[in-house]
Amino acid sequence: MEYLLEGIQRALILLFSFDPYVMSTAKVQLMVSSTAVILATLAALPLAVVFCFRDFPLKSFLLTLINTGMGLPPVVVGLVVFVFFMRKGPLGFLELIYTKEIMVIAQFILAFPIILSVSISAINSVPLSIRETAVTLGAGGRDVMLLVLREAAFGIITGILAGAGRVFAEVGAILTVGGNIAYSVATEQGVVTLSKTRTLSTAIPLETSKGDISNAIAFGLILLLITFMLNLLTNYLRRRYRIGAAQA
Repeated sequence: MEYLLEGIQRALILLFSFDPYVMSTAKVQLMVSSTAVILATLAALPLAVVFCFRDFPLKSFLLTLINTGMGLPPVVVGLVVFVFFMRKGPLGFLELIYTKEIMVIAQFILAFPIILSVSISAINSVPLSIRETAVTLGAGGRDVMLLVLREAAFGIITGILAGAGRVFAEVGAILTVGGNIAYSVATEQGVVTLSKTRTLSTAIPLETSKGDISNAIAFGLILLLITFMLNLLTNYLRRRYRIGAAQA
């Protein structure tokens, strides 16, 4: 118990002293995962609108693929991305292996089907009576679509936050394509370790295996804080949605 308390105490010191290694690792995590979620959202929302307001061949089959994609094993995604972007792979000329950019690609693939599937479900769950009423009142196709999207806004945001929760806690894909790399630089205060492609989620098992429990706890506390903030945001949006619905 004393060992655990000592680890927590040292972890808090690292956090509140803005230790360069801890901060750089958190920065890489936030940059990679946030970028992946933003890009996945920008790609998923237009497609969700198409799936919900248009009929086209193979629609049911594509929906099945999207739903299957929600359960993609992260390590398999990492392996596939690695094979495509490795030096001898078809996209090897881009030289993205072991970079932040390829980590974004891997996490994009994980977040995209979640955001798309939940958004489609949210849009389709809007009662048909709302669309019919809007049409009866003279609304055009674009106005009906915007109205439905407004009614489905909370569900769509929930899907985005679900995608964010998936990628922020993910390890296998970014470990495979990013390499979990850190480097050392000489400063006036001495040699400092900084992250290149190491994230909070990949650093925790590494630091634990090295026996550096304080660093592992520090990374874990930041991840817990991010998860807490995502849940807090979800609850806040849920309350705002309910208030707005009650006033409508």
